[in-house]
Amino acid sequence: MRKVFMSKTKALMAVLALVAMTGCSDMSKKEQRVLSGAAIGAGAGTAGAAMTGGCVGCGAAIGTAVGAGAGYIFDETKKD
Repeated sequence: MRKVFMSKTKALMAVLALVAMTGCSDMSKKEQRVLSGAAIGAGAGTAGAAMTGGCVGCGAAIGTAVGAGAGYIFDETKKD
């Protein structure tokens, strides 16, 4: 049962990654940076919470918010 669940999870993750990559093609640079920051922050928050034994959902939510904010600030500082 666990093996079937893992294979379905991997397939779902591959589809979501494909959709995410194609969905960014017509976004502005700012939108791309904010989205990238949010995705990186979500991953880091999830991993950090999982390693420390904390609330994984909370870690993902906080990481997403911080990453999106960092992406926005990065874009604002890169303006010429």
